[in-house]
Amino acid sequence: MSRNTFYISCPVDTYSGYGARSRDVVKALIELDKYDVKILPQRWGTTPFGFIDDHIEEWGFLKNYFYTQPQLMEQPDIWCQITVPNEFQKVGKYNIGLTAGIESTVCVHSWIEGCNKMDLILTSSKHSKKVFEDTNFAVENQGQRHTLSLTTPVEVLIEGANLDKYCPKKSTFNLDEIPDKWCYLFVGHWMQGALGEDRKNVGLLIKAFYEIFKDKPKRPALILKTSTASSSYMDRREILKRIDIIKKSIPSDNLPNVYVVHGELSDEEMSSLYNHDKVKAMVSLTKGEGFGRPLLEFSLTDKPVIATGWSGHIDFLKPEFSALMSGELTHIHPSAANDFLIKEAKWFSVDHGHIGYFLTDVNKNYKDWKVKSKKQGKYSRANFSFDVMKKQLADTLERNVPEIAKTVQLQLPKLNLPKLKKVDSPKPELPKLELPKLKKI
Repeated sequence: MSRNTFYISCPVDTYSGYGARSRDVVKALIELDKYDVKILPQRWGTTPFGFIDDHIEEWGFLKNYFYTQPQLMEQPDIWCQITVPNEFQKVGKYNIGLTAGIESTVCVHSWIEGCNKMDLILTSSKHSKKVFEDTNFAVENQGQRHTLSLTTPVEVLIEGANLDKYCPKKSTFNLDEIPDKWCYLFVGHWMQGALGEDRKNVGLLIKAFYEIFKDKPKRPALILKTSTASSSYMDRREILKRIDIIKKSIPSDNLPNVYVVHGELSDEEMSSLYNHDKVKAMVSLTKGEGFGRPLLEFSLTDKPVIATGWSGHIDFLKPEFSALMSGELTHIHPSAANDFLIKEAKWFSVDHGHIGYFLTDVNKNYKDWKVKSKKQGKYSRANFSFDVMKKQLADTLERNVPEIAKTVQLQLPKLNLPKLKKVDSPKPELPKLELPKLKKI
């Protein structure tokens, strides 16, 4: 019997978080060697395309699985889309929607409608799963009111890191232009929103960092690996402009240094940055994560992580091993709201006192935190690797996807009949028949 076809529509060739997720899932499916895998590459917003060509030695094999026809020539046995749920479509005999989910407490109704088109939803964290299951809307249709809620089963499929790349190792990353020997690192996009209201909370991080360490005789530095949307020169100028505005708002001439690393980095370069001797800890005041992949990857270096204690990343960051800051849920500010992050929803606002406490304590008592962070690294390696994700994916598909009947050509077995020999036998002698003589009339 032939294999079931498994079509995957995803941004596999883009420089994006969804692109990285897509490549991992597709690679895992191929390695499972159970399905006839076909990839339909899609774009992802305005993020750059062409990741595979730029990393051809590692990821070039994926091109062998690209489906290049302008339209589907058959109905897929299994159809999977890796994207936001409002784009989900029911195309195959069995349909899977895979999404990172949402960073707030409520997802929009179009996401619930999209999820309900599918047979199974896979999301990255327990937080996202809970939001999908808890979200409901009162809907009126032709005078009839009903509740719109999730009816499709949803399960968690973790994001697994490559342990060969993300691990404690000697760094070759060049930070010679940074004279500071003790640096915090932040990684993430600086998104829309007023100061203290953007999702990654980059503005508040910079302001708090300046306030906490200003006028101190020994000060750490802060490295921001960030951008707003692209790797362009104009994007870099915008980042530097925002930092300068915050800096000028602090009443001191003796401020700690803040540096920017801008542009696309490969996995190897990111790992090397994480492992640099000058980079001592990662910090994030994020208001919400569907998963929080950079936090996972950094934890694998056995260095301390300081992060907020809510949403997707607490699946792998344990409070006994990492510095998780407390806070409260607040409504999304109108300046940060968009089509998916609605102002009626809530996300996390960190306690400002905790920011100062943990930034100071990790800097001051680094050896103690290193002991804890090594335990965090061990936990992350054991539970959030690519191999763990691949096994989880295999188990999930085995448990949920039904047997799909395949049309096969019937082949009858050949019969081994004995060969017959021709036998010569004498012709029988027939008796002669005597007919009566007829008279002419």
